[in-house]
Amino acid sequence: MNRKNIYFLSDAHLGSLAIEHGRTQERRLVRFLDSIKDKAAAVYLLGDMFDFWDEYKYVVPKGYTRFLGKISEMTDMGVEVHFFTGNHDLWIHDYFKEECGMTVHTRPATVELYDKVFFLAHGDGLGDPDTKFKILRKLFHDPTCRLLLNALHPRWGMWLGLNWAKHSRLKRADGKEPPYMGEDKEYLVRFTKDYMKTHRDIDYFLYGHRHIELDLMLSRKTRMVILGDWISQFTYAVFDGEHFFLEEYVEGESRP
Repeated sequence: MNRKNIYFLSDAHLGSLAIEHGRTQERRLVRFLDSIKDKAAAVYLLGDMFDFWDEYKYVVPKGYTRFLGKISEMTDMGVEVHFFTGNHDLWIHDYFKEECGMTVHTRPATVELYDKVFFLAHGDGLGDPDTKFKILRKLFHDPTCRLLLNALHPRWGMWLGLNWAKHSRLKRADGKEPPYMGEDKEYLVRFTKDYMKTHRDIDYFLYGHRHIELDLMLSRKTRMVILGDWISQFTYAVFDGEHFFLEEYVEGESRP
């Protein structure tokens, strides 16, 4: 049986004011999607594809037309596209579903793909011990907070969100996430090991959020992967029903 591939990627942060040459970055992502559209059964976007997204009743953010157009083309072709909200692009209503044909997930999901069980999540809020981040995350998920932000004109609401995200990125060293901290300190690894104790059926745990490329075998059965990003690494995962690979997109080709 000739099965089509399933692809996973995350963390493009399209529209970020802290990323130079954002249009070039978007075009590269679109070229990648174009290169896989005939080979893909499904694409899973595991969060923070946008640096900030706030959707109003009659208005959506300016830009991203190449990316959203390519996604719409793929869903029109019958490719399943699943969008998981991250901590930057969580304020979504129905635009992605109604206009682009994507299935939107606002929380982690466990799915069966080609007889393997996948736990899929952006990764924010899963074991992170940072108290400040927990408070902000709770605030951003509060319906009242969204209502107050949407009371602003979109010009000011988007300006506020994009500049907040820019400040958050630039306050880190070189604008990058901390490197891998080891199994004992990496909170997503700790969360996964704990979750495995009561969910022994899961074969793959896949996350975004951390902007590092990580591939760990946690048992004979279970593998955990953090997908990297589409800012500087351009990494993704592909599952063909039998083999699972982490790959890097190079213009015109893919390579392990």
